Amino acid sequence: MYYKMLVLHENTKYTKVRGMNQKQIVDYWQAEADESLAVTNHLFEKKDYSYALFFGHLAVEKIIKALYVQNCDQDVPRTHNLLRLTKAAQIETTEQQQRDLIRITAFNLESRYPDYKRNFRKKCTREFSKIEINTIKEVFLWLKSMLQ
Repeated sequence: MYYKMLVLHENTKYTKVRGMNQKQIVDYWQAEADESLAVTNHLFEKKDYSYALFFGHLAVEKIIKALYVQNCDQDVPRTHNLLRLTKAAQIETTEQQQRDLIRITAFNLESRYPDYKRNFRKKCTREFSKIEINTIKEVFLWLKSMLQ
């Protein structure tokens, strides 16, 4: 839906959405991130663990994209690589945060592509998924705390 609404305005540093300013675009990405995290919780409750982790990845990706617009005043890069996005968004990370971002990025690939999905679903027990979702939530809250 977002990409269908994009309208490129001349003489701007980033793509504006139907005349939205930078703050409104940041708010848009934040709302999308919050919604993806809510879906993560819902899917976990329904025992759909692999997709819960997939949506957890989306939540983190979207909150980083909000920070990218806030920090760089440009349209977001079209990538799902969380570590690459944090670097582009000028977000400093610890080694542990980098490891977490790399692991969370893997959930996007493992739950999306059929050749990975079958093995990934076997790995996604309730216990495994709960631990990973807790990490996702910690990373999400850390990133969200940087939004102004």
